[in-house]
Amino acid sequence: MKQKMEDEAERMLIDNYDKYYRLAYSYVKNEQDALDIVQESAYRVIRDLDKLKERKYLSTWIYRIVINTAIDTLRKKKRETVSYEDIEIVHEDQYKEEDPLEILNVLEDKDRALVILKYLEDWKLEEISEALDMNVSTVKSRLYRALKKLKVILEPEMV
Repeated sequence: MKQKMEDEAERMLIDNYDKYYRLAYSYVKNEQDALDIVQESAYRVIRDLDKLKERKYLSTWIYRIVINTAIDTLRKKKRETVSYEDIEIVHEDQYKEEDPLEILNVLEDKDRALVILKYLEDWKLEEISEALDMNVSTVKSRLYRALKKLKVILEPEMV
């Protein structure tokens, strides 16, 4: 039974690698960091597979791990930036194209995850609720507030 679950997890990780990468990238906006997040997430999935109680939640559990790993990475980077702010020199490419998902950075981490899972990954509210361990009504209300916040930013003259 355990081997069967490991095989299924491995297959899911391989089959959905691009989705996990896009999700991670939407948080960190950096190719290498996103690759590291997916790699670390895969390690955590395999390491903690015995903690998963029901096999039917494997997919949402993996997404939750990717989201949490991305958030952990952002927190770690933020601490590093604060620790080294006196010596850090930030170089930005002035010709860099704007990322349309950049606007999502104004949202809190969980709200950003809601928007990404609902509108980019096309998840149902119930799936999001399972993945993020929230009530469906909480998912709806937070999603509504997140969209309202984005609308205010995108259409300030209409509010």
